[in-house]
Amino acid sequence: MNRHRTVPVTSFGRWNRFALIVVGILLVSWGGPAASAFWGSLGSGSGTAKADAVAQGAKPTTAVSGANVTVTWTASTTAAGRPVGGYSIARYGTATGGTRVAATGGCSAAIAGLSCVETSVPAGTWYYTVTPMLSLWQGAESARSAGTTPVTDTTPPLAPVVTAPTYVHQGNVANVPVGGTAEANSTVVLTITGGGAVPVTQNVTTNSAGNWNAVPVNLTAFNPGTITYSAKATDAAGNTGPAGMATSTKDVASPTVTGVQLINGGGTSGSGVMAPGDKVTLTFSEPLTASSICTAWTTNTAQSLSGNGVVTVAVSAANDLTVTSNGCTVGKVALGAIYTSTGMTFSGNGNNASSLAWTPTQTSGTLTITLGGGNIAGDKTVTSTSVFPTYTPGPGMTDLATNPIVPGGVNGAPSRF
Repeated sequence: MNRHRTVPVTSFGRWNRFALIVVGILLVSWGGPAASAFWGSLGSGSGTAKADAVAQGAKPTTAVSGANVTVTWTASTTAAGRPVGGYSIARYGTATGGTRVAATGGCSAAIAGLSCVETSVPAGTWYYTVTPMLSLWQGAESARSAGTTPVTDTTPPLAPVVTAPTYVHQGNVANVPVGGTAEANSTVVLTITGGGAVPVTQNVTTNSAGNWNAVPVNLTAFNPGTITYSAKATDAAGNTGPAGMATSTKDVASPTVTGVQLINGGGTSGSGVMAPGDKVTLTFSEPLTASSICTAWTTNTAQSLSGNGVVTVAVSAANDLTVTSNGCTVGKVALGAIYTSTGMTFSGNGNNASSLAWTPTQTSGTLTITLGGGNIAGDKTVTSTSVFPTYTPGPGMTDLATNPIVPGGVNGAPSRF
């Protein structure tokens, strides 16, 4: 009797699936580890396996900061929508062809994220690519990025030149101009410090000639005293140089008259009589700009005017004393008593000429008016010692910071010629 062995259908199906897997492995092995296609999963039907593939990498973008290049790209998946495991980054020295150079630094090995930074990139123009990878498989290399040229300049720029006003005063305190020069096309960081307020900072870009100007700054919140300006330049390669410095003195207080005194010159006319040699001294709370008293005084040191007819001192019938000299604005002194009933003029020549003298100190200043030759003596004698002269400054008188003097009359201490 012939006996026949029956082969179960299920055994044949299992063998069939095994054969398909072997074929798939052979196909992948033939393609090598760089192949983009691979067998993804077994079918649930009559023994099939589904093939999947890693998509081509996305074209990257780049950004340069000095010699460092940041490479960024979008995510890749397989044809079936599966995420890839990482990316390899490379660069070429040409837009097409050329030798593939594996990226270094933060862009070396397999990158799990979607950006990386390659540091200390050699000089040249580079074109970056991204290749997605999944286990032993990888997709096609992406299209190349736009040309990327890192800057290999490592020399920091020189310290900027900072130009600021000598004084911050009433007229500019809300809009202080600050500028200067630095390396062309660099970024200047300006920092302003002083007492009583937080620092003020601005970023300014120099032009092709290296000039820069900050937006005028409001320094109202700072205390009187020293204001310091510090500026550092950063060039296109990211190199930052040393600071350039400048200072201003903040003075927003108006000068005042602190003393008015009549002084007897000690002549033969005696006390109480207005005569040649008598003096008027006017004292101020701080040094004044000499040129705001007399335009001929071009420096803020001790100054004087005298000579034949150069300075004329006049006293009106109302006993108001004024000074006339070319380019001088002194103001008016009300003598506080009657020295003349008709008016008098003192001018003189040589050593007997009327004169003006300005004597500044570090914290004050004194203007002295000396009566020269003229009338021998006033026609009135003042016997009272309770004589209060009053001084009204002339317009345009300012302190060194150009703050105008407080206007109006100021009473002096009791005094007489």
